[in-house]
Amino acid sequence: LRSRVLEMGGLVEAQILAAIDGLTSGDLRALDNVVAEDHRVNALEVSIDTECSQLIARRQPTAGDLRMVLAVIKIVTDLERIGDEAAKIARMGKQSYARARMPSAPVAAVKHVGNIALGMLRKALDALARLDPVAAASIVREDFAIDEEFRAIVRQLITFMMEDPRTISQSLEILWIAKAIERIGDHSKNMAEQVIYIVRGTDVRHTTVEELEREALG
Repeated sequence: LRSRVLEMGGLVEAQILAAIDGLTSGDLRALDNVVAEDHRVNALEVSIDTECSQLIARRQPTAGDLRMVLAVIKIVTDLERIGDEAAKIARMGKQSYARARMPSAPVAAVKHVGNIALGMLRKALDALARLDPVAAASIVREDFAIDEEFRAIVRQLITFMMEDPRTISQSLEILWIAKAIERIGDHSKNMAEQVIYIVRGTDVRHTTVEELEREALG
């Protein structure tokens, strides 16, 4: 079951990478492919959810096994939503390039925050593969960095729009792209919290970072 989730995670990771690369290079074909491939992520979510339901019904797992199944159900939901955000980045990128060439400064900032989000997802998947709660806890702190980068992009875009009102439509599209990346960070954080739940048996959602780190260390 865990290997199926990691397979889905690899696909989602590739989708994000293709969306960010297509956005920064202006490769519209790559952006089209990201949108077209989203159905594969959706199909994996349904398949893994079905497998989890059958495991619960037939095997009646308990303790750590049950926690694994319950966490996987939540993790694949987060992965599916990350796939949706990758598709959103691709669609917004296509719209923006259809209007005009995108300004380099905000796009560079978006690529930077996108790389942070992609790194968070990779670390969350690695923590799941190794069932490493300490590594998972470190991911939660990284979410603060993405939030700060997002606020910086918002400030930059506001300056663009004030200096030249003709850039408002395109700036708003870049803003939605940056927000989609910020949401990828949020979903990666959720996945990390589920890894801690699997290993420690404690639900660390909606707790402080300090409390979460204490639980991760056991």
